[in-house]
This record gives sequence, structure tokens and C-alpha cells, in this order.
Amino acid sequence: MNYDETVRALMALGRELAAPRQARLQQFGLEHITTLAEDLGNPHFAMPCAHVAGTNGKGSTAAMLESILRTSGLRTGLYTSPHLERINERIRINGGDIADQTFASAWTRVRASIESLMAAGKLGAHPTFFECITAMAFSIFAQQGVDFAVYEVGLGGRCDATNIVQPRVTILTPIDFDHENFLGHSLREIAGEKAGILKEHVPAVFAAQLREAHHVLQQRAAELRCPIVETAEAYRMEGEEIKDGFAGATAVEIASGSSYLLEPRLAGRFQLQNALNAVAAARILQGRNYRVTDENIVNGIATTEWPGRLERLQTRPDVYLDGAHNPGAARELARFLEENFAGRKVYLIFGAMRDKAVDEVTGMLFPHAQEVIFTQPGTPRAVSARQLADMAGDHAKKFVVIEDAEQALESALAKAGPEDAIFITGSLYLVGELRHAWKERRKVASR
Repeated sequence: MNYDETVRALMALGRELAAPRQARLQQFGLEHITTLAEDLGNPHFAMPCAHVAGTNGKGSTAAMLESILRTSGLRTGLYTSPHLERINERIRINGGDIADQTFASAWTRVRASIESLMAAGKLGAHPTFFECITAMAFSIFAQQGVDFAVYEVGLGGRCDATNIVQPRVTILTPIDFDHENFLGHSLREIAGEKAGILKEHVPAVFAAQLREAHHVLQQRAAELRCPIVETAEAYRMEGEEIKDGFAGATAVEIASGSSYLLEPRLAGRFQLQNALNAVAAARILQGRNYRVTDENIVNGIATTEWPGRLERLQTRPDVYLDGAHNPGAARELARFLEENFAGRKVYLIFGAMRDKAVDEVTGMLFPHAQEVIFTQPGTPRAVSARQLADMAGDHAKKFVVIEDAEQALESALAKAGPEDAIFITGSLYLVGELRHAWKERRKVASR
């Protein structure tokens, strides 16, 4: 298969999220990915790795840790989800998306293995989209001679396809409500699923957590005798400053007195917590004789790129992309608006998926907007723009409905003055679609 055929074949596998929680967890445990990986020669054991779970910040944390390791001279692999524009974004080597041919070749290997296993009756059903992409990442990293891989959990942790890895360090970013239909309707249940990535005796980094989630993580770590670094206790932050939406501070490791200047190029105060997660994980790897210097840590964080999360596309007017799709992420975006855009006119372009806490998210975000433009990304999982307006219009001071996402962006740009701001949010699918549209728009403008 060529690249286009590969993408079509993968996308045709269907949506595992369509199943109810218990059916999904029973049907899509680790059996399929384990069988598939074994048939491929267990490529995920070919290199050491880190494993990152949580509700918010796990992608940024994974990207920062990968950048630190790459800065130290290691050949790195980074596996994340979802993608914004192209599926290759999910599998990166040394900071770059893998080539189309590499992607297609990996699917050829994985598909052949699946067909052989199913013919032999060793697989009860075809692996899901995410299981297939995960197996492809394992295979690509092994074939490409990656020295160290960083894996971001796709959903939950315990039953996530990435959870067959044997990490050198695990990281749990802040846990909050999201995907309740699949992970549970209490923080205790959700944290239990996330804590499923902890492995016996493997060091773990815990970001500051809500009390109920913290208790679950602590209990599970104790059962598995995992050494824990809790960032809120192990480090103190000094000299915090925010300039033009970007935060900086010095993290001081209390036990050693070592200090690290954190200046992420990613906007938002919350990125300091993500940076601290990466610092703590890198320090653990230093203790395990990985050649990562303190300078590598500082430079790796300062050079991390992670699109679609408070990503500023232009100024005058400011245009931001941010995939705030759950209450925790919406809380951080609302805080960013309060700190940096109070008194300024904000236009909010909003779309959402069906499984999201729309009322809670919009209740936090919409009071900061002069006008909300309801729209919808081009995916069957999206709530229609008109339905969104019926669900959440009462949270907005003023709103309009523009179903076509690109037209919604053009409308906001036509209304916004140089001192105003436009935020595209509510769904990473919407962010990815309009990020691509923005690039195309700029190409046309430059001709």
C-alpha cells in the first residue's frame, strides 16, 4: 500500500470510543496489542522509554521530555495523540514527523502480522485504529534505531495500548474529569485507570493532584513499591514572571539545591508545571546514568514545540489555537484570558465533540468573550453548531452560528480590530482543521 491507501485503511477501522465503557474495557484490554507486538518481535522492548498519562498536560510534558533527551544527543522517538493535521504527527523521530513511506511500510508489516494472526485464530477481532498505530510506532522506533522513546497514553492508562511498555520512568500529569463514559464518573475511578500505567519498582513523577486522585495514585504506587517524586514537594518555584502570556521561573530541587531556569516557549502559566514534570523525569534518568546534563534540561524545555496548545498564529489581532476540551483545560484557558486579555475584546470560535462536558467548559470560557461563534469540525463525532448554540448559548454575552469552520474564522477576522483577540477552542479536531486552513490562507496571501 502507498501512503494514501494506508491512511484510508487505518481510518476505516472505526471508532473504538463508540463502545460503552465496560464493553470497551472488556473487549479492548491489552490482549490484542500484546499478541500483535509479540508477533512483530516485541519491538517496544528494543529501547528504553518513558510513559506519560494524565488528563491535561501529558502531551506537552512528553514533548518537553523528548526535547531534553534529544538535546542530550540521544536519538529519540515520540508517540502522541491525537494528530492535528496529518496522521504522521503521532510518530516522531528526533523531533520530526516520520516520512510517508516509513509510515506506509510500517502499516504493511503490521497488517501482514494481523492477517496471519487472524487466520491462525490468535486474534479474536481486528485490532483497533489506536492499537494498530501503536504497533506501528513500536515497529518504526525499533527499525529506526531509536535510543529512547517517550509514549503518551491515548486514553486512560490501564487498558491503553501503550501500556505494554516497560518504562524507565512514568509520569502522571494532573488528573481531572474527561472521557467519563469510558473512564468512570468519579475522580477515584478516573485516577484508578490512569494509575494503571504504574509498574513495580519503576520510579514515578506525580504532578500536583486533586486530593481524591492523589490518594489513589499514592495507594497504587505503594502497592507496587514505586519510588515517587511529587513535584509539589520536591521542588519550589522562584521568581515566576509572565510576559506576553509566556511564563518563566526557576525550579529549585529542594533535596540537592540544584536550580533550573524554566522558560518554555509554550504560552500559559500551566506550562511551568509541565516543564517541572519533565525536569523531575530527566533527573530520575540522570540518576540512572543517562548522560543528560542540567544544561540539556534547561535548553530542552526552552526549545520544545507543541502546536495547538495556546499557539499564537499572529498578532494585531492576536489569533490563538487551544484545544481546551475538558474542564481542567478550560479552567487553564480561562485563567490565561483573565491574566492576559482582561479589558480586551475576545472572539471565541467554539466547537466540541459529543462526549465532552460542554456545559461546564462553556460556563468557564464564554464569560470572557465578547462574542462566541459556534461552529463544527468535519468529523462525525462533532456536535452540530446549532445544537451547541442550544446547549450553551445562554453562557454567551452574544453568539452567532456559522457551521463551516473556515467561514467562522473569516467572520471573526473581519470583525476583530488590531487590539482584539480570537481564540479557536473546544476541540483539538477544530484546532487541527483551522490550523491547516490558516496555513493554506497564508500561502494564498503570499502569492
